[in-house]
Amino acid sequence: MPTLDAAQTLPACLAALGAVDQLIVVDGGSRDETRAIAAGAGAEIVAAPRGRGVQLRAGAGAATGDWLLFLHADTVVASGWRIAVEDHVATRPDRPACLRFRLDDPAWQARVIERGVALRVRLLGLPYGDQGLLVSRTLYDAAGGYRPLPLLEDVDLLQRLPRPIPLAADAITSAVRWRRDGWLRRSARNLSILALWRLGLSPDAAARLYR
Repeated sequence: MPTLDAAQTLPACLAALGAVDQLIVVDGGSRDETRAIAAGAGAEIVAAPRGRGVQLRAGAGAATGDWLLFLHADTVVASGWRIAVEDHVATRPDRPACLRFRLDDPAWQARVIERGVALRVRLLGLPYGDQGLLVSRTLYDAAGGYRPLPLLEDVDLLQRLPRPIPLAADAITSAVRWRRDGWLRRSARNLSILALWRLGLSPDAAARLYR
């Protein structure tokens, strides 16, 4: 789990996750209570340079299990997630998996975005990091793992993995950024950056556009 000043969202994320075999929080230099919250939950804390690609790669390097679940600190897994994960591990070790994307907002715009994400996953096999990524260590290592990219590190990795299977469990993500930036505006910007990146835009240029 990569973090950076995530004290407001991390407690709910960790509480929903519950006990796991190994919990690794990779902090990119938080100046709030993120590290203290993670330590209080029994997490192993790894320090890494700021940037999700770098942090996720560092977390994978510290993990010792046969399966890896990458999760963002503002994502809350819904009840039933563990059963869905265990079923996938037992039946489809040849494929990665992701959770279903949900936003924690009752607005109709949130439902439209959720349907759009589901369509993207079904047609393109491209969940983003806020849906979580479950992948075996074997598949992860064979694909070369996360690259230290400033943006789109999840899309980059997924292009080197088999198509992920959506699980029958939800990943509930904070809608703060969509409310702040504008529901459709934020989604349109994300899709535009993805399209430009696939046409050859560099990761650094994509990160500048994102900011």
